[in-house]
Amino acid sequence: MRNDDVILNIRYMLNISNSKIAEIIEMGGYKPKREEIEHLFRETKEEEEKDDVSDKLMAHFLDGLIYFKRGKSEKHPQPALTLPVTNNQILKKLRVAFKLREEHILKTLKNEGLTVSGSELNALFRDKSHRNYQPCGDQLLRYFLRGLTKKMRKLE
Repeated sequence: MRNDDVILNIRYMLNISNSKIAEIIEMGGYKPKREEIEHLFRETKEEEEKDDVSDKLMAHFLDGLIYFKRGKSEKHPQPALTLPVTNNQILKKLRVAFKLREEHILKTLKNEGLTVSGSELNALFRDKSHRNYQPCGDQLLRYFLRGLTKKMRKLE
């Protein structure tokens, strides 16, 4: 899934402004340039292809989102950036930021019409070198973001 789509979904989910998105990125340890933020929220015509935001910006946004939702802890130092950012990493960071357990994620996906077993879900959170690792598809991440948005905005 495109990084800018994920950020826009989270912006809508939390009902926050563009400047708040910039603050969240700064919390993650990166000072975004004005052009980067403008590019993120720029509208494009249908025939025009918009460039996706960088994985570096996305990684800092996800780390900043955790600090925004849970606060910064001296006990947990800021993790090293892992690039490129994958759907699995996005799912993991969202799980941490919103304090979600396995049953919450499964229920969110089920409410959106996507049935996933516990073992299938656990495979998404495994290390890439683990033999049971499964890559997270765009569709699963889209369903999860849509379900989480409904939950956060009380649209159900």
